[in-house]
Amino acid sequence: MPQEIQHEFDHARRTGFGPGAPVRRLHARAPVNRVAVAPGPNVSADGPPVWLVTGYEEVRRVLADHARFSTRLQFGVGPSDEKSDLARPRETVGHLTGYDPPEHTRLRKMLTPEFTARRIQRLAPPVEEVVRELLDDMEDVGQPADLVEMYARPIAGAALCELIGVPLDDRPDFVRRVQRQMEPGLTPRQRADARDSYTGYLGALVRRRRKDPDEGFIGTLVREHGDEFTDEELRGACTLMFAAGLDNVSGMISLGVLVLLRHPDQLAGLLENPSSADRVIDELLRYLSVVHAPTPRVALEDVTVGGQLVKAGEQVVCSIPMANRDPALAPDADRFDSTRAPVPHLAFGHGIHYCIGAAMARLELRIAYLALWHRFPGLRLAVPPDEVAFRHNAVAHGLEALPVAW
Repeated sequence: MPQEIQHEFDHARRTGFGPGAPVRRLHARAPVNRVAVAPGPNVSADGPPVWLVTGYEEVRRVLADHARFSTRLQFGVGPSDEKSDLARPRETVGHLTGYDPPEHTRLRKMLTPEFTARRIQRLAPPVEEVVRELLDDMEDVGQPADLVEMYARPIAGAALCELIGVPLDDRPDFVRRVQRQMEPGLTPRQRADARDSYTGYLGALVRRRRKDPDEGFIGTLVREHGDEFTDEELRGACTLMFAAGLDNVSGMISLGVLVLLRHPDQLAGLLENPSSADRVIDELLRYLSVVHAPTPRVALEDVTVGGQLVKAGEQVVCSIPMANRDPALAPDADRFDSTRAPVPHLAFGHGIHYCIGAAMARLELRIAYLALWHRFPGLRLAVPPDEVAFRHNAVAHGLEALPVAW
C-alpha cells in the first residue's frame, strides 16, 4: 500500500490559469496518488481515502473504461444491470453523468441528435442577437464594465434558455435560481431549497411541453420519443445541462478574455485571422480546463492504473487541469500557444461521458470572443493584472469579476 498523503482535497484551490500547487506536487510524485481527504472549507469531516489520477494517459484510461469504473455507484445506486431508478436520488434521475450502460446508452442515444454541430448551429442567430444586445448595454453603461456580470454570465444563461425553450419573460428569474444553488457557502438546507426551486420550474416546463410540444429541445424529444423518456428523465437532462453549461461557459469566456489580453501577440493573430478562432478556442479549452474534475468513478474490480492497485469499491478522482498540462499530452504544456497543432485534450472529458454539449460550448465561445473584439478593438484591463480575482470554492474555475475598458 503506498503511503497516504494527507491533503485538503479542494478542487477549487486554483489560482491563476492552471492546476493548484497541491495537485502539481502530487503529480510530480506520481501520476496516481492515494489521497486522504482532510477537513477544509468544502469538507466538513475526514472522508475515506481516494485515488487522485493526474497523468494524461492514466486519466484518459480511467475515463474510457466504463466497464471497470462506474459513475452510477458514486450516487449510491445499485449494480449497473438495475434498470429501475427507484434507488436513485431524485435529483440525479436523467443525469447522464450518473448512469452506466445500458441505462446511459439508452438515454444518450435519444439525446445525441439534439447536440450535433448541425442542430446546434440553429442557436447561432439567437445567441448572436443576445451578444449584440449585451455589447450595446456595455457601451451604454460606459467604462469600466465588469465583463463577467455584463457579458460572460448572461451569454451562457441565454444560450441554455434558448436551447431548452424557457420563455423570454421567465429567463432572468430562472437563471438566478440556477446560479443560487451553485453559490459557495450555502448550508445543505439552503442548497436543497435552491435546487428544488429551479428543478421545480423545469418539471413544470416538461409537463407543459408534454401536453403542447414545441420545436425546442424538450418538445422535440417528446414528439420523437414519447414515453421512452419519463418526465423525471427529461427534467434531469435539462438540469444537468444548466449545471454543466452555465458556470463552465461563463468561466471560459471571462478567463479566455484574460488569457488573450495577457498574450497580445496571439490576440493580434486571432483578430487578423478570425478563421483561426476554432484553433485558438481549442488551445484555450486545454490551457484553462475550467472543469476541476469529472464525476468520480468507483472501481468495479481490482485494476492497476499508473502502477498502483486500485481495489474494487475504491473511489477514483481525475484531475482534468493537471492531465491537460502533462507533457505526455503536449510539449511545453504549461505555455499557452494558440499556434500549436490541436491535441486530444480532456477539457470535455473522454469516453462515453464525453460532454454532450461540446459543440454548443464551442459555438458560444466563438461568437463571444469575436463579437467582443469586433465591437471593442481596444479592449483592455481596467485594473492592474494582480487585482483580477479568481473564483474560489466554485463548481468551475472562473473569475469573480473582470473590469475592462475600451
